[in-house]
Amino acid sequence: MTTTSSSHRLTSLDQFRGYTVVGMFLVNYFGGFAVCPRVLRHTHDYNSYADTIMPHFLFAVGFAMRLSLGKRLAQAGSAGVYTRMVRRLLGLMLVSLVIYGVSRRAENWESLQELGFWGAIQGPLKREWFQTLMHIAVTSLWILPVVHARASVRIGWMVVSALAHVWLSYLFNFHWVNSPPNGIDGGPLGFLTWSVPAIIGTLAYDVFAQSRDKLQLGSPLLWKTFSVGCAIMLLGYIMSCGTRFYDVIGSEDSVQSSEKLAADPVVPSRSQIDAKRAQAGGFTKYLAEPPFVPPPPVAERQWNYWMMSQRAGSLSYLTFTAGLSLVVYVFFFIACDLWGFRLGFFQTFGTNALLAYVLHSMVSQAIHPFVPKDAPAWYAYGSLCLFFAITWLFVRSFEKQGIYLRV
Repeated sequence: MTTTSSSHRLTSLDQFRGYTVVGMFLVNYFGGFAVCPRVLRHTHDYNSYADTIMPHFLFAVGFAMRLSLGKRLAQAGSAGVYTRMVRRLLGLMLVSLVIYGVSRRAENWESLQELGFWGAIQGPLKREWFQTLMHIAVTSLWILPVVHARASVRIGWMVVSALAHVWLSYLFNFHWVNSPPNGIDGGPLGFLTWSVPAIIGTLAYDVFAQSRDKLQLGSPLLWKTFSVGCAIMLLGYIMSCGTRFYDVIGSEDSVQSSEKLAADPVVPSRSQIDAKRAQAGGFTKYLAEPPFVPPPPVAERQWNYWMMSQRAGSLSYLTFTAGLSLVVYVFFFIACDLWGFRLGFFQTFGTNALLAYVLHSMVSQAIHPFVPKDAPAWYAYGSLCLFFAITWLFVRSFEKQGIYLRV
């Protein structure tokens, strides 16, 4: 924990990060209530609003890493700078292991021996340990060697990482992450596709920080960046159309007996391809539902790698949300750095995100016992407001004292 003074920053980055923290609080606290809309939940079979939050975090992480690494390399030797960065990220991994508690793995020594090493760590490895902070730390370590490299190297690293995830999902990872105990955010190999929004964030830094003086509301570079974000979103959606090859096509009996997970979730079988071609409907039969629109039930479409799934860390999902992060950041840049907009609520959470993250879980645990999951809307929304108020008061108090939690 350190005391810092204010420094010259991109206002939009803190505001964007603050918005992301607020979105995370909303999703994490409210998602378990019966009155919570589906779009605010993680349902793992399409891209909901809830699923846009963590990619925003990784986008901001990549942006901030390139910003801070460039400053440090200008002031000191590269060996010392990279060593310090690795130590900090390893420290964040340790923090995540402490924060994300694991239930008792065995009641006695004999049971632990019977469980074995892999049996003891398999569940925590897929679920408890690999949550937001761990994914941020591991993904940051993975992209650290190329953060300061030229854009073509970073893009190459991103593409290779993405293809590696597709290959490993084909070999085993998709079924493993989606089998009990189900994984979270792609499991231990999720860093490969979480690298997509993180590296897009580093590329965004090149535009918004290094070319800041050239960016005005009508400048071609700004709207070219916006267009690139839209193109990345479109690419993610096109990838997601592969999910249509997993529509359950056949008799009513076969529909009712279909398994949740496709047997060939990455590369559809020849019979699946032929059945889709023979299906009536023209070109539209190959189009997936737009993002934020739920897919049909499992009886009509099996789960597969190409659907937008945060649990699987699928490439279509991370590609679409990486583009969305860039588009959203463009609007924050216009509002904050060009027009001077600044919301103190976002600023408080955005400049002390790690402390806010740690505290929000404690506040949630203090309030949730008094709010049943089937609580009426007025009671559930009232508790949400109380949750935000208490969390903000804590973080704001530290902000007034100039105290920020760093790793």
